[in-house]
Amino acid sequence: MTIQKNAPHQLLARASFGDDFLWGCSTSAFQIEGAGSADGRVASIWDTFCATPGKIRDGADGQVACDHYHRWPEDLDLGQSLGLNAYRFSIAWPRIFSGAGKPPNEAGLDFYSRLVDGMLERGLQPWATLYHWDLPQALQDQGGWANRATVDAFVEYADVVTRRLGDRVRHWITHNEPWCTAMHGNLDGMHAPGLRDAPTALQVCHHVLLSHGLATPVIRANVPDAQVGIALSLHPIRAASDSEADQQALARHDGFRNRWFLDPLYGRGYPPATLALLGEAAPTVLEGDMQAIAAPTDFVGLNYYFPEVVRDAPSAGFLRTEVALPQDRERTDFGWEVAPDGLTELLLRIAREYQPGPVYVTENGSSYDDVVQADGSVDDEARRHYLVRHLAAVRAAQEQGVDVKGYFAWSLLDNFEWSEGYLRRFGIVHVDFDTQLRTVKSSGRWYREFLHGRNER
Repeated sequence: MTIQKNAPHQLLARASFGDDFLWGCSTSAFQIEGAGSADGRVASIWDTFCATPGKIRDGADGQVACDHYHRWPEDLDLGQSLGLNAYRFSIAWPRIFSGAGKPPNEAGLDFYSRLVDGMLERGLQPWATLYHWDLPQALQDQGGWANRATVDAFVEYADVVTRRLGDRVRHWITHNEPWCTAMHGNLDGMHAPGLRDAPTALQVCHHVLLSHGLATPVIRANVPDAQVGIALSLHPIRAASDSEADQQALARHDGFRNRWFLDPLYGRGYPPATLALLGEAAPTVLEGDMQAIAAPTDFVGLNYYFPEVVRDAPSAGFLRTEVALPQDRERTDFGWEVAPDGLTELLLRIAREYQPGPVYVTENGSSYDDVVQADGSVDDEARRHYLVRHLAAVRAAQEQGVDVKGYFAWSLLDNFEWSEGYLRRFGIVHVDFDTQLRTVKSSGRWYREFLHGRNER
C-alpha cells in the first residue's frame, strides 16, 4: 500500500494499530533539561560547541532550554493528558560521570530515578536512551569517540545507570542515531565536537557501534526481562534520474547511509563495496569487534524524517554522490521533504532484509514556523496533517506484515534544536522560552483526541 503525499487522509483509529501498541513522544536530555551546571553536572561537548562563536545559528545554548530539570512534573502531566502510554527520554552522561575513572554522581542518578518514578505514576512506560550525543567534554579532551577508551567508559556508564534504574525501566536504547554522532559531529562539523575529518568520523562510528554491542549484554545482566535496541536514522535513497550513473550513485549512497549501520548490527559486517570506497579512511577493526557489534537485540528503533535524492558526482568525496533537492516536493519549513510513503518503504525494507523482530518508530516529526495567535493558541495545521499521514504510513506497513509495535512523535516539546538553536520547532507542545509557558498546539490536540478514541482522522 502506498501513501500518496496529497491523497485524502486514510481513515485512522487507534484501535486498528493493536491493543499493545505503544503511543509516545520522544525527547532528549540536552535539548530540554537545562540546569547546565546543577547538582554536579559537568560540561558536555555540546556546551563547548555552543560556546564557540558561529556554531549555533541564533547564538543560543542549552543552559536553560525548556527547564525540564525543574519542570518535569508539568511535562509528564502533559504527556499523560495527551493519552500517551510511553515516554522516550535520554539520560545525560555528564550528569552521571564527570570523566573516566571518576565515581558516579549520585545527584544525577537520583534525578533520573525521580523522573522514572514520575512516569510510572502517570502510566507512562519509560523508554530510556543512554546516549543522545552529549558526551562529557572530559572524554572528548582525551580523544572522544575516536579513542577506544571511550567505548569502555560508555559500558561502565551503561552498567551504572541500568543497575540504578533497571528495576523500573525495562526498555533501553543504547544510542540515538550513530550517523549523527559520527558524521555530523566529525565529518561535516555541523554538530559537536565540530570536526571535519573522514578517518576520525569513521573510527568514531565504529566505536559507537562497538559500544552498543558491548553494552547490550551488560544491560541484560542488570535488568530483568530487558528489551534492548538501538535507534537509527535511516532514509529511503532515491535516484535523481533513471540514468545508470545515478542508479549506481544510489547504491553507493545507500551502502554508507543505511547499510553501514544495519549490516553490521545484523551480523553481516560492513558492506564490502563501501569499505572499498573508503580506502585508507576505513576504521581500524580489531578481532572480535564485528561479533560484538552484532549482539542480539530485541527491537530496532527507526527515526524517520525524509528521503534523500542523490545523483552521481564524481568529484564529491569518497562516495562520489551528492544530495539533490528537487523543487517539486512538499517540504517543511526546515526544508525537509514530506514523504510519508518513505516511512512505509523503510519499515518494509527493514523487516524484509534484516528480520529485526519488533520495530518501533522512535522519532518522526516536522518543523514549521509556528505562529502564536492573539488568544495564545497555536494552529499548526501543517504539522497535524504531517502527523496524520505518517501514522497512516505506519498502519500501511502493519497491513503488509511488518511488526511495528509503537510510535513516538518527535517531539513532546519545542526545544533546543542543536545547531539551529531555538529557530526550529518540532514540538506538539509550544514552549515560550522566555516564560517557559507550555501550550498544546492543534497537532497535540489532534493527537490527544486520536489517542482518546474521539477522532478517526
